[in-house]
Amino acid sequence: MVEALPNRVVYGRVLAELGNEEPRIVVLDADVSKGTFTSYFHERFPERFFNIGVAEQNMMSVAAGLAAAGKIPFACTFAVFAAMRACDQVRTSIASPRLNVKIVAANAGVENMADGVTHQGIEDMAIMRAIPNMMVLSPSDNVITRLATRAIAAHVGPVYMRLGRHAGRMVHQASVGFQLGKMIRLREGNDVAVIATGNQVEQALDAAEELAAGGIQARVLDCHTVKPIDVDEIIRAGRETRGIVTAEDHSIIGGLGSAVCEVLAEHAPSPVRRVGLCDVFASSARDHKKLLSHFHIDAREIVHRAQELMRGEY
Repeated sequence: MVEALPNRVVYGRVLAELGNEEPRIVVLDADVSKGTFTSYFHERFPERFFNIGVAEQNMMSVAAGLAAAGKIPFACTFAVFAAMRACDQVRTSIASPRLNVKIVAANAGVENMADGVTHQGIEDMAIMRAIPNMMVLSPSDNVITRLATRAIAAHVGPVYMRLGRHAGRMVHQASVGFQLGKMIRLREGNDVAVIATGNQVEQALDAAEELAAGGIQARVLDCHTVKPIDVDEIIRAGRETRGIVTAEDHSIIGGLGSAVCEVLAEHAPSPVRRVGLCDVFASSARDHKKLLSHFHIDAREIVHRAQELMRGEY
């Protein structure tokens, strides 16, 4: 079995590959290239790499200018700074004119465990999802990260992609079909559906195994693209199961859970249980898995919520 790497490492390697294939690609970083792994690109293409420094707002404005001049800029920093510190520039200078800027943010969610609340991006998907014209992605494993990085490079328009900090388990085969905006069904089941994104896809698969041992068949969907979300797959899940559990390493307000509920409210009303941070800030820890457990963002909580749906506890 191939050992998994942190998705941010895979992103950095693929970005360097793309630099060799597409000369219009340029990379900007906010002095965290060893954390975002844009250092790989810097080593190969120093003349196309710009360290803007700890000035994320300026970085987004520079990226907008480069895009307007015909380049394909990848602007990289940590999720909390891309989504909040630079939000005005992202909204006004990139999204409004639909410029071809790719914002890739590392250390999203409670995975960034040691740096505490100031560096844990738990609101970033909600913010970016609310900005018109912005595509939002959250890859689950190395395979999806590789495919997603190549896909957003080819896509014309503004994109936000969040990456966690640590290596998880490989959940996809290299041959998996990938399309922006389309979920991937990892497991069949018509009792409940679990729609997960990012590191929670691994947790969802573990939960499905435990549920199956108790006679509950859970459908597992990898929602790598949170916006535009796969409306058809959500409708099918709402109509074909007893209910849906959403799971995300993010606040339950405004992220994946909210997006799924919005679709169901308009097209296929169905019971939903949301797994994520429940309107609280996270905290520091030595082990991000302990944080997932502490804040009930893990397989155990997904199982608990699925069992509630099966008991009809609405």
